[in-house]
Amino acid sequence: MFAVIDIETTGGNARFEKITEIAIFIHDGEKVVKEYSTLINPEKNIPPFISRLTGISDEMVADAPRFYEVAKDIVELTDGKTIVAHNAQFDYGFIREEFRSLGFSFNRSTLCTVKLARKLIPGHRSYSLGNICSQLGISNDARHRASGDALATVKLFDLLLSKDQQGIINKSINNDPSLMKLPPNLNRDDVNRLPEETGVYYFHNEKGNIIYIGKSKNIRKRALSHFAEKDNPKSLSLKMEICSITYELTGSELVALLFESDEIKKHKPRYNRMQRESYYQWGIFKKVNEDGYFTLKTARIKTHDEEPLITVRNAEEAAEILDAQVEKYNLCQKLCGLYDIKYACFRYGVKQCNGACICKEDPAEYNKRVIQLIRKWRYENQDFFILGEGRNRNEHSVVAVEKGRYIGFGYMDTEFAAETPDQFKFFIKTYADNRDVQRIIQRYLHQSHTGKIITY
Repeated sequence: MFAVIDIETTGGNARFEKITEIAIFIHDGEKVVKEYSTLINPEKNIPPFISRLTGISDEMVADAPRFYEVAKDIVELTDGKTIVAHNAQFDYGFIREEFRSLGFSFNRSTLCTVKLARKLIPGHRSYSLGNICSQLGISNDARHRASGDALATVKLFDLLLSKDQQGIINKSINNDPSLMKLPPNLNRDDVNRLPEETGVYYFHNEKGNIIYIGKSKNIRKRALSHFAEKDNPKSLSLKMEICSITYELTGSELVALLFESDEIKKHKPRYNRMQRESYYQWGIFKKVNEDGYFTLKTARIKTHDEEPLITVRNAEEAAEILDAQVEKYNLCQKLCGLYDIKYACFRYGVKQCNGACICKEDPAEYNKRVIQLIRKWRYENQDFFILGEGRNRNEHSVVAVEKGRYIGFGYMDTEFAAETPDQFKFFIKTYADNRDVQRIIQRYLHQSHTGKIITY
């Protein structure tokens, strides 16, 4: 049995927006046997551009039921059924988030008609619901309304069922993580409670002791992936010991990394054999050559006594980072170890290098620019805060660095307008500074990120 679903919302982010309409068509594999649809009061204003798109206004939903008032209907209608939706991750994610806000875990198998259509009717230029239905001659007289789009999805699903000669649909359902075989001593309720959010998760043995700690942007997906891994001796032993799973939401992936690092050091779980950041085993190091120029080179960290300027996963990633900085700071490719040549580098030939590679540029002038880069890697500013996503829509995460040292992290209400360092630090819980967290923060700052950096 299938539950073909479509929803309309106040926006695109399930953590911050709400459902305004839902339609459910129960399909027995041959035909629709039951229909359900209702507007939902989102308990927040609908943005004007959303109203123009869907035709659903604040006035229309003012007297509609709240989500908690229709939650029981949704549970009963979908119980024991596979949810089918066009871009199922979107619809399913919103529904799960609504239930999560009520303190209830909602878990169902899912099928995405976008993914199925790509497999069963390949070759179309676009698989958006409007375009694929237009190309297939499927009518939809109520586009961007839940009932209209859900009915169009039903018609598309009927077509896909008729095209499925190799059991692809059933295989897709069986691939859902919730249907996998769990460790023998693990309670399925623990799995059902796992959120699809960012944070740190813990595997416990029968005595409640922590035996493994991990982090992920999707706790549920990552935790379940352990049970799908091949049974090498380590993973098999882990599965046999797991009796329960707990978790802590962090909102921010940066905070998840920092918290995971601290928790691993604190609890020393037997299956966390090494700090995760130790996977960054390569570094970029500074030397001085015989002509007095600062040179940069990549090498494995364990082969050097010096502290690396920055840590990376491998030599290829280091080369990518250096290549970007060569242009930004007008450095020499040869002195940055990007080209092993005896004479002038390529950039000198195209007049983009000042000639440090052949000793034409004054070493002091060249070294000034290298120092500028090093300062950036060592924290361009010594005192700053990083504001990121919180655990809910009403808070920010705050990571603090003072005098070049990591202080810790905390959470701050989004409506609180902090203006001074002491106001930010009021929300910070102190954590230990060490090489691992320094590397985590450095990597975050050097990569593209969505956090806001506030310096003092």
